[in-house]
Amino acid sequence: MTKTLSFSLILFLLFGCKPQETNSEPPVIPVYKAMIEEVTVYKDFIGQTYGLFDISVRARVDGYLEGIHFREGGKVKKGQLLYSIDPAPLNARVAEAMSVLAQAKTNLIKAESDYNRYKPLLKNKAVSQSDYDAVVASYGAAQASLEAAQASLDYAKIQQSYTKIYAPISGIIGASDAKTGDYVGRAPNPVVLNTVSQLDTILVRFHLTELQYLNISQHEKAQQAIAEPNKQEKKAEVQLFFADGSRHPHFGHVDFVGRNINPTTGTIMVQASFPNPKETIRPGQFARLRISFAEQAKAVVIPVKCLQEVQGEYHVYLVNKNNEVEFKTVEVGETLQDVVIIRQGISSGDMVILEGTNRIRTGMQVTPQQQEFVSVRNKEQ
Repeated sequence: MTKTLSFSLILFLLFGCKPQETNSEPPVIPVYKAMIEEVTVYKDFIGQTYGLFDISVRARVDGYLEGIHFREGGKVKKGQLLYSIDPAPLNARVAEAMSVLAQAKTNLIKAESDYNRYKPLLKNKAVSQSDYDAVVASYGAAQASLEAAQASLDYAKIQQSYTKIYAPISGIIGASDAKTGDYVGRAPNPVVLNTVSQLDTILVRFHLTELQYLNISQHEKAQQAIAEPNKQEKKAEVQLFFADGSRHPHFGHVDFVGRNINPTTGTIMVQASFPNPKETIRPGQFARLRISFAEQAKAVVIPVKCLQEVQGEYHVYLVNKNNEVEFKTVEVGETLQDVVIIRQGISSGDMVILEGTNRIRTGMQVTPQQQEFVSVRNKEQ
């Protein structure tokens, strides 16, 4: 009886616990079909806007501000009166300089008279040589004193003219840093009273790191901008985007690349200019610049999120013709926002896995589900 039970138990363990075969389907994995597109190589940079000219309006003499003769934030014309400073102290200096000049003229007349009188007397031996030399010296000193007095008067008049402050250029003027009655022109009181900006052309300055500069300088257009900054032909076109994402309707060009790398920051300054006919762009605005460095060319592009970086190398997961997962090394080119150019490793038509890489492994059977990918760069073009 015991042997019979033992034999039955063995049969049950061998055949009764055999797992049932399951027909599990391969997981559905979203893929992106790599394709050849026409792309323009560009880079984005962050910069700040400036007027074509941002000229400080300074008080060149100190005194009490008597008048403000413009509307803050409005347009002014070159030569327009902006500020007036109390001229009384400088008027007094001019009057003093004029009296000194008059005295110098009188002294010169007397010295010249003495010289003309002593000159014939010396020929007749009626005066000594030393007396004549003294007269000549006095005459020369009187001439020099007159010139000095004239120069002092000219300087006093120049200082007097600085009590009227005129617009250095035509443009838009800002808010005044001093009000009527303030003492200006000497620190700690206001010296710079305002700024006038010419805005029909706007400048945007941004900085490149040394590595960015070296990478960008490999492109032909960048080399032209560096070698021939005064030539506009065939330069890289620059697009300007604002803080709200909108794009300036006019293209710009790079004006110049800085002379040196700043040893403190490790960056080099670059300046671009844009037409601003409506003067809607103002100095100090945030700006995002997009600079194209190469003409449109055909290249294989895929979304950036498809890439896997391992120890400095880039890889992607592909689905081959047998619906098996492959792990492939690729050589990447420039990144264009959310897509990247693939130089080697992927061909047009390859199925690149978009998402779910944590659920797959090399050689695994999957069901590819092709998905569209709308790049951000296509929305901004």
